[in-house]
Amino acid sequence: MKGRGKSAQGRSSANEAVELSTLLIHCAQAVATDNRRSATELLRQIKQHSSPKGDATQRLAHCFAEGLEARLAGSGSQLYRSLMAERIPVVEYLKAYWLYLAACCFKMTAFRFSNMTILKAIAGRKKVHIVDYGVNCGVQWPTLLYRLATLEGGPPEVRITGIDLPQPGVNYARQLGVPFKFHGITVRWDTVCVDDLNIDPDEVLIVNSIMQFGNLMDEGVDIDSPSPRDVVLRTIRKMQPDAFVLHVMNVSFSAPFFVTRFREALFFYSAMFDMLDATAPRDSHQRFLVERHLFRQCSLNVVACEGTGRVERPETYKQWQVRNHRAGLKQLPLDPDIVKTLRDNVRVQYHKDFVIDTDHNWLLQGWKGRILYAMSTWVADNPVSEL
Repeated sequence: MKGRGKSAQGRSSANEAVELSTLLIHCAQAVATDNRRSATELLRQIKQHSSPKGDATQRLAHCFAEGLEARLAGSGSQLYRSLMAERIPVVEYLKAYWLYLAACCFKMTAFRFSNMTILKAIAGRKKVHIVDYGVNCGVQWPTLLYRLATLEGGPPEVRITGIDLPQPGVNYARQLGVPFKFHGITVRWDTVCVDDLNIDPDEVLIVNSIMQFGNLMDEGVDIDSPSPRDVVLRTIRKMQPDAFVLHVMNVSFSAPFFVTRFREALFFYSAMFDMLDATAPRDSHQRFLVERHLFRQCSLNVVACEGTGRVERPETYKQWQVRNHRAGLKQLPLDPDIVKTLRDNVRVQYHKDFVIDTDHNWLLQGWKGRILYAMSTWVADNPVSEL
């Protein structure tokens, strides 16, 4: 009896998830056609079964209903800006961030992939220059600096050019005895040129970007101007890096049709909410902050904003494959030792439903069979002089 009851409860939860997803998609269709009466009624039904403190499906529905309501009211950009302007205490932010890193393998695996690739590229060299598009608050670099400090023969000189955010890691590098310099460039990424970077041919040059390229504008904003994505990729090719490490979300939020984009976002974030529901307590305040200040912000931007105000524009790794080749970049094979190390690490330290796989020299990360992130390493395909 107990087993049958549990099974029935599971079927009930699954049915509710399907019903809420269907209601959300029907509501998105009503919003897209400006059918306000239908959209308002569907939103009423969704709100009855959604909650920011419920299970994964209820939290997902609450989040997306808010986006649909804002789009219907024309207040999406205003609401998104107010969310971005919210400030939480630094200690609370760090607790939430570390809960996310501990519960979810995606970002830490990306950092490890990048750092292991960098260590392999600089073996035996005395200088390294890392050009980092989107510094991620410098979280990636302490581990790398520690590894460099323990190298036999002493650490190399390290120079990081951070394109986006303030200076990370200087004090930590000094404590470890690693010669370290940081230069910050706070301009639009597509305006950065090779001359801004003071490239030294004696340095190993690494270009790095973890989960950041999806915020670059794409062709949908201005069809008469070059895509900022292609401009940045061509600039990277001109740098002639020893390695360009790219980590991207595997989802397309750039479809010109709203309902298509909404479906993509709904399926992606259903996996993210489900993942956090399985790996973090429902009553955790840190989990609530992650869902509010990461999932909610991003999904709201996709659902409720348009034009230049819609900054969440990720593409699938297969779309990035085409872009990178078109820009004159060549993909490097995955290192089997790195793949094995990362796969073993995820299996030992994280939930059993996390997925590590490979496809055409991309290392893939996912949840319950759905691939959510991908990473790979690139170099310039031909000398710049042949351009």
